[in-house]
Amino acid sequence: MRLALYVTCLVDLMRPSVGFAALRLLEEAGCEVIVPEGQTCCGQPAWSAGERGLAADLAKKAIAELEAFDHVVIPSGSCADQVRNIYPQLFANDPDWGPRARSLAGRTYELTSFLVDVLKISAVPGAFEGSVTYHDSCKGLRGLGIKRQPRDLLSRVPGLALKEMGECEECCGFGGAFSVKFGDVSTRIVDRKCESIAAAAADAVVGGDLGCLMNIEGRLRRRGDETTRVLHIAEVLAGGDA
Repeated sequence: MRLALYVTCLVDLMRPSVGFAALRLLEEAGCEVIVPEGQTCCGQPAWSAGERGLAADLAKKAIAELEAFDHVVIPSGSCADQVRNIYPQLFANDPDWGPRARSLAGRTYELTSFLVDVLKISAVPGAFEGSVTYHDSCKGLRGLGIKRQPRDLLSRVPGLALKEMGECEECCGFGGAFSVKFGDVSTRIVDRKCESIAAAAADAVVGGDLGCLMNIEGRLRRRGDETTRVLHIAEVLAGGDA
């Protein structure tokens, strides 16, 4: 099985360890993994900002680079949602790009969904001594139906105890440009999330979208929490020095 690993802009620029962890998980599962060198943005920020033309241009670039692979795997619910759900909308009436967008969408998966639903893995290479609480990101949960998959995988990590937080499905307040345009509202939302994390009293908060995790970690530290670790699920499942 020959896969393309689409690492996402945030992972590439802010926490490459997530990309390496995803790579390890997929290779450990027996996949041939290629990281296309020319990959850039999936176009979600442009789409969210109403820049349909730019979003379409970026989508065409991604489709052309990724469509030759058996599957595309993305360690981000928001970017996977863009490819699976938005690309077909962008080209719904295009006789050339429409079929190509729909074909790629059907072969594109968020990382935990691919590991559980397609590969059906029974073990992970990582270990974690302590407790974690899991944050469900909006796009992954509502756009892709990702809920049980990360929890199934976390249950397979030796030494890990899952402590569910209250309102685990509630938004973290990031929303890309939303957190910039509506800073006060975003802060109130992430404060609620931080309070839920604190109440769970776990050693770490884990999630599947780096944007959410960066927003949560930034607010936790500003609130004085210097001890709760903030980790992408790929880092926990793969182990190492995450």
